Amino acid sequence: MAKDKKLVEEITSMEDDFAQWYTDVVRKAELIEYTSVKGFMAIKPYGYAIWENIQRELDRRFKETGVENVYMPLLIPESLLQKEKDHVEGFAPEVAWVTQGGLEPLPERMCIRPTSETLFCDFYKKDVHSYRDLPKVYNQWCSVVRWEKTTRPFLRSREFLWQEGHTAHATFEDAEARTQQMLNLYADFAEQFLAIPVVRGQKTDKEKFAGAEATYTIEALMHDGKALQCGTSHNFGDGFAKAFGVQYVDKDNTIKYVNQTSWGMTTRMIGAIIMVHGDDDGLILPPKAAPVQVEIVPIQMAKPGVMEAAAKIQSLLAGYRVKTDDSDRTPGYKFADCEMRGIPLRVEIGPRDVAAGQAVLVRRDTHEKVTVAMDELAAKVGGMLDQIQKDLFERALARQRAMTFDAHSLEELKDIADNKPGFIRAMWCGCRECEDKLKEYAGVTSRCIPFKQESLGDRCVVCGKPAKKMVYWGKAY
Repeated sequence: MAKDKKLVEEITSMEDDFAQWYTDVVRKAELIEYTSVKGFMAIKPYGYAIWENIQRELDRRFKETGVENVYMPLLIPESLLQKEKDHVEGFAPEVAWVTQGGLEPLPERMCIRPTSETLFCDFYKKDVHSYRDLPKVYNQWCSVVRWEKTTRPFLRSREFLWQEGHTAHATFEDAEARTQQMLNLYADFAEQFLAIPVVRGQKTDKEKFAGAEATYTIEALMHDGKALQCGTSHNFGDGFAKAFGVQYVDKDNTIKYVNQTSWGMTTRMIGAIIMVHGDDDGLILPPKAAPVQVEIVPIQMAKPGVMEAAAKIQSLLAGYRVKTDDSDRTPGYKFADCEMRGIPLRVEIGPRDVAAGQAVLVRRDTHEKVTVAMDELAAKVGGMLDQIQKDLFERALARQRAMTFDAHSLEELKDIADNKPGFIRAMWCGCRECEDKLKEYAGVTSRCIPFKQESLGDRCVVCGKPAKKMVYWGKAY
């Protein structure tokens, strides 16, 4: 059994070193592998299967709101990128450039897309002419490259997979409605599908997307008390349209600029799942996102009736994502592997169970074992998977609430930031200087101005001037 134990022993305890625990889990659960290109990760089949489930569900939800999928080029000419000043300045440090094609230097260098606002603007300029052409509600599934200095699997890599929605509307109000609609779609997806509770709100001007009028965000709290920005939605107003000349003829025969939005969610969400739900035994996957929802582990496979019973169980559970581990590994190894991969529910079937017409169900999140009669198995599995999904969310929500603190003075905020990992709620006057001072003095950044405002006092936690908003602050990935 030493071999079985080693699977878990190779994972650093999250209490000892959370960063190393995270790296151990993504490697041991076979989600990624490092490559010979620094900062670029190979996503392995199990990790990609999680992304496929995320992609499938998001795509379904997008299309319910009228979104259509398109695809834009990988490369952006430098002259096109330069058209929107704030945008190019915001991305300049992260841009990777292509300067040669084949054996010849390019007449103009091309950037590998860090995002595609400029490409969509160029496209809309040719595609939108009249109010009848609006709205355009497009999305693309692709990868982007941002030359990050420090990388970490899923959370911050130089190339990552995502979806980026880009829409064009006749009015600012229409664009604002779509911006908030997509932000709420992300929040519902995170909570209902990934079992991750989030705070919905608006970014400060300092933290908003380069070139945006407003940026909205969903912020989640990881197990170590650090925040993770999980999805953003941006209202560009007509700023990009004016820079790129995206105009249309309105009903009154006047020429107007379109109003645009963009919104995105990435493979970072796999990292969020790991850090919100995982434990020292490895992954814990919410059933809705899990590539394998139920794993059947036959015990003493050579004994009469065991494999037949396993096949029957697989048939009974045909409505779920089910796998039977019929490898020649020991049961102990198989149990540890199930736990490492975060498979929500394990079904154990051995000779005694066959004789008794039953099977044993084991929950990954609580390790609870339940013996169930064969004819009740399908109903019981469905109920347990639903309960696991619900419990994971409730557990994460309780942790988030327990790790959210209120600060009423600068000294109190710094003490919390130094000693109590989590969100810090505090009042703010709206001044950039106070926001900068909090980062310098306490090491925290503004996570969001929550839509659900509460008054914790009438004075800014930094300068003491009249407060305008309650803000969530914290240390973040």
